[in-house]
Amino acid sequence: MIRLPGRRYVVTGVLTSDSIAWHIARELQLAGADVLLTGHGRSRRITELAAADLPKPAEVLYLDATRPADFTALAAAVEERWPALDGAVHAIAGAPPGALGGAFLTTPPESAEAAFRTSAASLHALVTALAPLLHRGAGHGSVVGLDFDGSRAWPGYDWMGVAKAALESVCRYLALYLGPRGTRVNLVATGPVDTVSGRGVATFDALDAHWARNAPLGWDSATAAADVVPGPVLFLLSELARGITGEVLHADGGMRAAGMGMPPGMGLPAGKELPADARQPADTGLPAGGRRPM
Repeated sequence: MIRLPGRRYVVTGVLTSDSIAWHIARELQLAGADVLLTGHGRSRRITELAAADLPKPAEVLYLDATRPADFTALAAAVEERWPALDGAVHAIAGAPPGALGGAFLTTPPESAEAAFRTSAASLHALVTALAPLLHRGAGHGSVVGLDFDGSRAWPGYDWMGVAKAALESVCRYLALYLGPRGTRVNLVATGPVDTVSGRGVATFDALDAHWARNAPLGWDSATAAADVVPGPVLFLLSELARGITGEVLHADGGMRAAGMGMPPGMGLPAGKELPADARQPADTGLPAGGRRPM
């Protein structure tokens, strides 16, 4: 188990206790770290309720990712509380409805730009604003952002997919320019996760079913936020990953490596049979949940 006693982290993107970022904040606290969360607008009250449900209630600072001045104000607010920062989690993403759902060819430019500013440029704004505090932290700080495979086109994900591709590029450039200071910047790419924001993608159910059928390790979108994603994030935030920067770590059940997924009838040694109580999806040759017996 990773231990982070006395370390200090800013975690953005918490909305409810179902959020991936909430589970990351929870695991950071259980590892001994202190956390500050961010929220804004009318949803800030929801974030405050979620913050109260953490093992140790956390303070929620104001941050509207669409307002550049808010990042400077956030850094000042953090510095008022802590002399240094050991890391930050970027879990900010958003796009207007017209930028998602299959209308890619007719999306207005301003909607595409909004998706980019909120979901990709915000990583640059967060990291550069917090850079002086991170430099004073243990190992000169580590930042981890949440991603969804930006190297391929996903139906219905549209301009958010373009923004995720940009996010990956922003990560690499931040790693390049902040590396000499010792600050690391990485991303964790997940599969579909059943959260409020995940459900905002019209094709979520189709993506979820695709992952459950084809990911080599299987995929459960209902439990991934708590059981799959926080571990890789904590690893990258810790000094165990001190030689890693500019990377995208795929915590997606192996889907990134699977290519066409699992063809029917494959994945079991010759002569082996599935357990009698296993229920197979019709087109995968795998038990329910997409898993093979070990």
